[in-house]
Amino acid sequence: MHPVGFQRQELAQKALSALHSFHRDQHYILAQDKVQIVDEFTGRVMADRTWERGLHQMIEAKEGCEITGQRRTLAQITYQRFFGRYLLLAGMTGTAKEVEPELKRVYDLSVVRIPTHKPSRRRRQPDKVYATPEARWQAVADRAAQVAAAGRSVLIGTRSVAASETLGELLADRGISHRVLNARQDETEAESVALAGQPGAITVATNMAGRGTDIKLAKEVEAQGGLHVILTEFHESARVDRQLFGRSARQGDPGSVEAMVCWRDEVFVRFAPWLSLLVRRLMANRVESGLLFRWLVAYAQGRSEREGRRERLETVKRDRKWLEALGFVGRAGK
Repeated sequence: MHPVGFQRQELAQKALSALHSFHRDQHYILAQDKVQIVDEFTGRVMADRTWERGLHQMIEAKEGCEITGQRRTLAQITYQRFFGRYLLLAGMTGTAKEVEPELKRVYDLSVVRIPTHKPSRRRRQPDKVYATPEARWQAVADRAAQVAAAGRSVLIGTRSVAASETLGELLADRGISHRVLNARQDETEAESVALAGQPGAITVATNMAGRGTDIKLAKEVEAQGGLHVILTEFHESARVDRQLFGRSARQGDPGSVEAMVCWRDEVFVRFAPWLSLLVRRLMANRVESGLLFRWLVAYAQGRSEREGRRERLETVKRDRKWLEALGFVGRAGK
């Protein structure tokens, strides 16, 4: 293909991606009339990051923002190669066991499971699945109000900024006191987390990776059963769901978790469309699910995680080939 034709095709692909694949209040937010990328795994803004090769500028044009200049890439390195340069490499996380083979293959690191020093008192309640997002949000609001009225604290996890604000508006319309923690409220994160364990507290938050470890339960909350966590949408990685559930019943505290999701959620639509339709029919549109639905969730998340793992391994392979090419021309040390 002629270079001009190739560039035209690349620009057209990026324009279509900007229009249809990147969504405001999910992949990015508008703050101070600027497009700011949101890390979907942590729910935080990455203020100094931009998408490359014109994509960021196309999203700015889509949102009617001032077009910024493109940044030139002077050097680049993958995360895998960056961490591999450490003489001593180790880490600690509550969700490493699921990715043990990948850690061994990429970093030559083994995973050692350390048992909790106190028995877990976390109770997983049956999952519930609703026909529409509207029905799901109404049910979540009802459930949160019910649990909070009993003197417990409630943490509701959402997958995007838009979802957290939709639920926040619904709670506000009902006159239910709550706090919303997402990429727009990064400045008040510490205060929101500090108050999340008080009696009757309802906190609506985007992904809780790295958040919530400091939720301290008031004695009254502990006596009534601890923090109750509601997951409103399964993520593409089960590890992220476990990070949210892990906010409850920490350090031997009591607590409970449940999932209240929708058949139209992205993980079902993208990774198990026909299977989810079959399971829905077999469940005869029941709201409370069982082992069959859990199997569907595991299948959909398993497909997603396999795709993500394959993409990461392809990145490692391309990076190694690139290094070999640089070494061949005598530039590997630069």
